[in-house]
Amino acid sequence: MRASFREQLDSLRGSLIVMGSDVTSGMRWATESLLEGDLAAASKALEIATTIRHCREEVEESVVELLVRQQPVASDLRLALASLHVAADFERMGALAEHVAKIMLMRHPVTAVPPEVAQVARQMAQIAERLAWKVTGVLETGDAALAAQLESDDDEMDELHRQMFEVLFGNWTHEVKAAVDAALLARFYERYADHAVSAAQQVVYLVTGVVPGRS
Repeated sequence: MRASFREQLDSLRGSLIVMGSDVTSGMRWATESLLEGDLAAASKALEIATTIRHCREEVEESVVELLVRQQPVASDLRLALASLHVAADFERMGALAEHVAKIMLMRHPVTAVPPEVAQVARQMAQIAERLAWKVTGVLETGDAALAAQLESDDDEMDELHRQMFEVLFGNWTHEVKAAVDAALLARFYERYADHAVSAAQQVVYLVTGVVPGRS
């Protein structure tokens, strides 16, 4: 039974790796749509968000089936439930990418972000993708050291979030709705990073059985 449980847990991890890859792609397409005014890219971001939502449902069903059939001991139960937390973080990251694309769609054909904002948004997007890619890497390798790197990446995101508001409170010459959009975008990218860090911590627990920061 233990061997069967491990096989199912490995299968769950495989599903999460696919979700992690989708989450990374979703933000890439969303940012391209935002900065380039690309409707096709926005459509892809929305499609990926829908796919991720369906994947989360499948993960939940798999965990329930595993718990019912395998009756795992307490330590196994914690590992199984960690999968739910990771899937939930991934779903939220997909939704945040979807929000980024929707800002572009609301403003199209007008450019959603002025030049002053676009540069910071591009940097935030690069860090967001890096975070999602690293979470997926941790899922594949179980490398806790790679997961630890996400904390410093998240600090970079926080600094860019601060820079965005410096732009907004500086010599802003654009409409109020553009400022609102920029503030929302900064929030979406920041929250995406937060969920990536949360997912990474759960992934380390999922693959090692050890909570990060605890002996």
